[in-house]
Amino acid sequence: MTRLLILIASLFLLSGANAASALPDADEAAVKAVLAAYKSALERRDLAGTEALFADHNVVAESGKLEGSYRDYIEHHIGPELGHFSRFAFSDYVVRVEGVGDVAWATETYRYVIELKDRAEPIERQGLSTTVLQRLDGEWRIRSMHSSSRAPKPAAP
Repeated sequence: MTRLLILIASLFLLSGANAASALPDADEAAVKAVLAAYKSALERRDLAGTEALFADHNVVAESGKLEGSYRDYIEHHIGPELGHFSRFAFSDYVVRVEGVGDVAWATETYRYVIELKDRAEPIERQGLSTTVLQRLDGEWRIRSMHSSSRAPKPAAP
């Protein structure tokens, strides 16, 4: 985990010294495909195969809590949660990808709605995720994912 934090800090320092640029189109598309596959799995409420989207050594944080590895997150948080959902849908999704060499980071903004099996009112949230990916053996894999959400602001009158 210390090595991952050093990698992330180094990226931000490098991006200040040598402004990060857009990745080549093929790399940006590949990073976006990884993120889209994960988002799609959440919407289907089926995480089967999603571990392949993550590097062997990874970390997940959500709304102020370090969840541990993605495997820990599946077993102790998001996996059990999805069993209570009848619907999970994203909207207003926007992603920005930057990178240097074999490391990319993405910032995603979105809204989502969760409908629970035992609750009449849907849960609506505005979310933000920051994800660090690394190209490993030619494939982009998630090394670090941090997401947070809040109740959306009411629409202006």
